Amino acid sequence: MTTKPSLNTLLQEFESAQVERKLPDFGPGDTVVVNVKVKEGNRERVQAYEGVVIGKKNAGLNSAFTVRKISHGFGVERVFQSHSAAIDSVEVKRRGAVRAGKLYYLRGLQGKKARIKEDLSAHVKAKAAAAAAAAAAAAAESAE
Repeated sequence: MTTKPSLNTLLQEFESAQVERKLPDFGPGDTVVVNVKVKEGNRERVQAYEGVVIGKKNAGLNSAFTVRKISHGFGVERVFQSHSAAIDSVEVKRRGAVRAGKLYYLRGLQGKKARIKEDLSAHVKAKAAAAAAAAAAAAAESAE
């Protein structure tokens, strides 16, 4: 007698098959540039949206992140679905040193009070990881 797979298992398999994009590692407080595909009539172009990540939701295929920027003196927030086809690419410009998971308190701050300190240790970690990857690639190349 064969057992039927559960509905939950089938959903997990379907979602894992749909996940196609691997975004860079970023979190709340990081400044990112999200290149979004914009359709105007029969033309399609890529528009950059740069701001601070104030929240991130990790939920498999339903993952999303919220980016806040100041445009003409007004705060503008936009929620991006992580696995959306509308996202062309995501680039991390700056790592922020924050302790909270959601930065909704930035909505009530303006000017210099809304600044986030830069996480300088992230630069050191990124350089070390890049050097290790380069060394591993060189070792693999010399082994061939």
